[in-house]
Amino acid sequence: MTLMTFVYLFAGLVLLVAGAEVLVRGAARLAAQFGISPLVIGLTVVAFGTSAPETAVSVQAALNGSGDIAIGNVLGSNIANVLLILGMTALVAPLVVSRQLIRLDVPIMIGASLVTFALAWDGELSRLDGALLFTAVVVYTLFLVISSRREKAAAADDEFAKEFGLDQPAKPHAGLINAGLVIAGLALLVLGSNFLVEGAVALARALGLSELVIGLTVIAIGTSLPELATSMLAAFRGERDIAVGNIVGSNIFNLLCVLGLASLVSPLAIAVSPNALAFDFPVMIAVALACLPIFFSGYSINRWEGLLFLAYYVAYTLYLVLASTGRPLAETFGDAMLGYALPLTLITLLVISARAWKRQH
Repeated sequence: MTLMTFVYLFAGLVLLVAGAEVLVRGAARLAAQFGISPLVIGLTVVAFGTSAPETAVSVQAALNGSGDIAIGNVLGSNIANVLLILGMTALVAPLVVSRQLIRLDVPIMIGASLVTFALAWDGELSRLDGALLFTAVVVYTLFLVISSRREKAAAADDEFAKEFGLDQPAKPHAGLINAGLVIAGLALLVLGSNFLVEGAVALARALGLSELVIGLTVIAIGTSLPELATSMLAAFRGERDIAVGNIVGSNIFNLLCVLGLASLVSPLAIAVSPNALAFDFPVMIAVALACLPIFFSGYSINRWEGLLFLAYYVAYTLYLVLASTGRPLAETFGDAMLGYALPLTLITLLVISARAWKRQH
């Protein structure tokens, strides 16, 4: 392992985060110039923008034939978004969960997880699978735009307008400047994804870890940095519903848009490893399902629930590393998680759900 491996990883992460920020701001202001409302921009451009690093990395990995990195990046990002980012954000301040999120977006996230798992069950994601996933994200985006126009919220409009400077008068040559920002953001994303994939493959080989594990951990956390920054900043500012909505929306886009695009551009069908099917896909689905009862109880995420999320993320990452390096402790650790920790958590979630249901009836 050389110093250049870490240089590539660090440079890749920095360029991805910078590229996502520049792309979102340029695209948001450009859309505003065409008369699109700030709320619609927030629901579409911002959601795509925070998933841009995952898109760039997974598409680049698919083009390079590194299917495990493409799959691991999406699965790992979705797991990290809920367990790590929501966990950390809830520790900063208890988070508010809107009723629409519970009734619509979380079920869509769970449905997208199950559909992707079903498509990958045969051991690969083909171009047809990618087309189905990408069509779903187009339909979902159109639904968001149409429903937001019907139920336009002035407060949300003002919030997004202030966040992205859409409430300021346009400067001379603003269109050219914003178009330049979009092009610059895309260029940074492409360059950053190249560096990150190259560094990650080198790191996996040097440490004896599989590309899947590197995708599930190092790359997943790195490409989730925009979501982390957005959610933490929203929590500090008291915009706690946006902090949660950002994560759920990003998870939906990761599955439908990122994996859809990666499968469409890949020269061959993306192979899905048996390990991902047997362990990582079920963990991602379990994490998505766990959101419903926790979000449902009082429509909030408390600090102790955030701590529980974080503890599970640490345990999950530890298991991945132990299993990948062939340590004998991995099997014992995995049995303890499956035999004791998960059933206890399931019972706790059921009790929470039952109490919440009783309060409402």
